[in-house]
Amino acid sequence: MFSVSAPSIRTKSPSLTSASFGSLCCSSSPSLQTKSRNFIPLKNVALPWNSISTGKRRYLCSVSASKSENGFIGSSFQGDESFFRSVLAGMETVYLNRNPTAKAVLELVQSADGEPICYDHFAFRTFGVNGHGIDSMASLFLDYGYTQKGELRFPAKKLRALWFSPPSIPHSNTGSGVNGPLPRIFISELLVDQISPQAQEIIKKYVEVSASGYKHAALASTLGFLTWNKPLYSEFEQLARESEYAAWTLVNGYALNHVTISTHRLKSQLRSINCLDQFIEDNGFKLNSEGGILKVSPDGLLLQSSTVADSITFKFSDGVTESVPCSYIEFAERLVLPQYKNLPEQEVREFHRRDGFEVGNADKIFESTSKEQLTRRAA
Repeated sequence: MFSVSAPSIRTKSPSLTSASFGSLCCSSSPSLQTKSRNFIPLKNVALPWNSISTGKRRYLCSVSASKSENGFIGSSFQGDESFFRSVLAGMETVYLNRNPTAKAVLELVQSADGEPICYDHFAFRTFGVNGHGIDSMASLFLDYGYTQKGELRFPAKKLRALWFSPPSIPHSNTGSGVNGPLPRIFISELLVDQISPQAQEIIKKYVEVSASGYKHAALASTLGFLTWNKPLYSEFEQLARESEYAAWTLVNGYALNHVTISTHRLKSQLRSINCLDQFIEDNGFKLNSEGGILKVSPDGLLLQSSTVADSITFKFSDGVTESVPCSYIEFAERLVLPQYKNLPEQEVREFHRRDGFEVGNADKIFESTSKEQLTRRAA
């Protein structure tokens, strides 16, 4: 299984010298002063195990509609907020330990912008078979007041996804990262019954070993462990030939696939995703070029981009050690909806902006972990 403490990473180390902002697309904006490179609460968080009750879970209670200060209209938060945020922090810590690009980008953006980083969404991948699909990870978020929203289908990739909006928490705008506004949640699953019998057999072999491991998906994500045995390299390769998504999930399990910076919540010229993308590339990071660097929804209101995934050294059960794709970081700019276009900028809240996700955008973002993109990154 993966160990959180000492992953061996294979990655380039781009220069973190803040590239000249004079060359940015938003050159008319005031120049940015790069501040401290120490990114706020991106630190190891000890989970409060002693606070966990073995009795009936108190957070299973009725949900009321409300509007939070972070702009979402939805359910109220259920349960203990500090515990829930500690779980998110554990997931984030595993993610940052394994993905140096994500950590470096977060530090770079926060240093240049000088304001807290807000997450747009967290994303997870799952196997849609024997209870190990979307529901296995969604249960945690539903229990704490998240609301299931739209469904997305990706027929060519044989994937299905659901996204969940966060509950309202008063005064949640002051923190950064997992201590700021709660992120949306995007969970996808491989439709295992639609792939070849041979690939199905491989996946079922491991999830059967996992048994009831799916009931502890959030715990596995927080601790950074698989709920099944480490796979054979030959079976990983076989899956990768048919579904790179399946191969990724086999070796990464319930680990965070990516976190997303909410660019429009930034204060500097980097709030424009075009400027942010140029800034990221100028500092030596590779962006996912599938379908173009910038992915735009048909209505033109949801703009997304992402880095190419890092690779991590993984030792398979047969003793083979190989580099496998890990995770990446995404950027999302949600523009103001037409009916609110005349609002003064200082009055615009999250619920005034385009919500949800777009199949066309997400389909290309999935490619951030593809062999083609990783090969391009290494070139």
